[in-house]
Amino acid sequence: MPSVVDVNGHLARESFEMISRRLFGQTIAAGAAAASLAACSPKAAPAAAPAPGADLRTGSGEHTSLGPVKQVTAGVLDMGYFESGPATGTPVVLLHGWPYDPYSYVDVAPLLAAQGYRVIVPFLRGYGSTTFLSGQTVRNGQQSAIALDVIALLDALKIDEAVFGGYDWGSRTAAIIAALWPERVKALVAVSGYLITNLAANQQPLAPAAELGWWYQYYFATERGVLGYTKNRHDFNKLIWTNASPAWNFDDATFDRSAAAFENPDHVAIVVHNYRWRLSLAPGEPQYDVYEQKLQTAPAITVPTITIGSDFDGPAADGMAYRSKFTGKYDHRVFAGIGHNVPQEAPQPFARAIVDADHL
Repeated sequence: MPSVVDVNGHLARESFEMISRRLFGQTIAAGAAAASLAACSPKAAPAAAPAPGADLRTGSGEHTSLGPVKQVTAGVLDMGYFESGPATGTPVVLLHGWPYDPYSYVDVAPLLAAQGYRVIVPFLRGYGSTTFLSGQTVRNGQQSAIALDVIALLDALKIDEAVFGGYDWGSRTAAIIAALWPERVKALVAVSGYLITNLAANQQPLAPAAELGWWYQYYFATERGVLGYTKNRHDFNKLIWTNASPAWNFDDATFDRSAAAFENPDHVAIVVHNYRWRLSLAPGEPQYDVYEQKLQTAPAITVPTITIGSDFDGPAADGMAYRSKFTGKYDHRVFAGIGHNVPQEAPQPFARAIVDADHL
């Protein structure tokens, strides 16, 4: 999971402490809510932030399928993705995080498709049916490599510009695309705000309680961690789901639908490299240096954006730490009572944010 950063690219201590407290089992009270997507259409004016009183979780769990998986050659990958809605609709690309998969959008995609959007939800490298075309390609989880996968997907599907939405790895990836290729991004919905990794900032220690929340980063830095994740990825990831979203009462069937994506032959290698690279314990590849050099300057994002804070972000949920990084049309929303997997936990307000961002 990417870390929340402040305006200078430094790690937000408060959000780590929030995660740590969850590891000790504190219960997060459910709170504010969102306007229903049923009231919106692609021509609707942008709505205000979620209004108190409604149920943010309305519609969560209504669907169990995203339809058939499609495959397309995208850069170095044979990429799997789901598609719904009319082929002529405004494209929306929804990106998942770790340890999740496209089923994070199982209730969001039908809402957007019903509004006339063409919804694309890919498996990122190392997940589901997305595989490498060559056994010789480095199983690289660095941020710019994943972003370029998505650019290759756009090119393969002949999509010039799309609305992007994401959380965790998906939010980071969408923000990178918005920062480096703004002409490809009509609008952005970014859970947890500005998540572009700053390698220098990641070298700075946090308070001990905050470091505890990132136990798995250090676990993955060891060969024991690689072996443990390989053998126990189902239970490992279920633990992460529970800790990151303590108020989300997902059932075994919901988790198991996503857990199938973790059986990808490259999953462990991609996840481990991602977290080792973040801590500068593993190198990236030279062909990505030009992109990483730009990203290390913490570039501003100029496209119309809605950011979303949730309980996972702790005190950083108000968005103030990263507000200055978004210089175009902007709105921020707080989904109180919702954990890390925002689109699956709160599908209607997330879908509403996509539509509203499109019309900022």
